[in-house]
Amino acid sequence: MDENLHSPQRRLIELRMEHADLDCLIDQTEGQRPLDELSLRRLKKRRLLLRDQIARLEAQLNPQEPA
Repeated sequence: MDENLHSPQRRLIELRMEHADLDCLIDQTEGQRPLDELSLRRLKKRRLLLRDQIARLEAQLNPQEPA
């Protein structure tokens, strides 16, 4: 069971959830006035890093077949 807690599939789910949470937080931050541009840039940078991690993990889990 402990194996499932640290599986790549579980990590992928966690990363996707965090990415979705950041999407919501970014939407909320963009709607606020005055706009905190520094916080918004940090959130977007974190979201981009998560997207890259997700893509790398997906590539590991589902390697492309040679043409």
